[in-house]
Amino acid sequence: MNQTTTVEVANDDDYDVEYGTAKEFLTITIGGQLFGIPVLQVEDVLGEQSVTEVPLSPPAISGSLNLRGRIVTAINVRKCLHLEPREGKHKQMSVVVEQGGELYSLIIDEVGDVLNMNNKDFENNPATLDPVWKNISLGIYKMDGQILVILDVPKLIDSIHN
Repeated sequence: MNQTTTVEVANDDDYDVEYGTAKEFLTITIGGQLFGIPVLQVEDVLGEQSVTEVPLSPPAISGSLNLRGRIVTAINVRKCLHLEPREGKHKQMSVVVEQGGELYSLIIDEVGDVLNMNNKDFENNPATLDPVWKNISLGIYKMDGQILVILDVPKLIDSIHN
């Protein structure tokens, strides 16, 4: 007996892909805060990379890097979130995402695990969330004493040019 399974496929306008009653997120840490990126948006995870500065670029753009022959724009997410630079020597990591046919390397503090989060636990952004963070967040999940803020990657990238 053949069974057919229908899966909604993400496109540039719709990153809200569901599998049943849960969604998967790659967790990242920036400034001690836990964030989530929808797994289907993640192209690659990189260790520290050599970034070439680009003159006259917006402050949140650290520069560009070469990833297997493709030029990738490197974005300092700490600057997007209006956080202070990390003190001391720390290795940075990057999560590579694609938006509008271009690759972007989101420079972050740490990469965590992939979490499967139940849709019923998703909440809208709290009123007390920083307005800058609200503009680039889809919402939150409350987890054992901490909050997982879900990044809206297209809005994060668009915020750099505004």
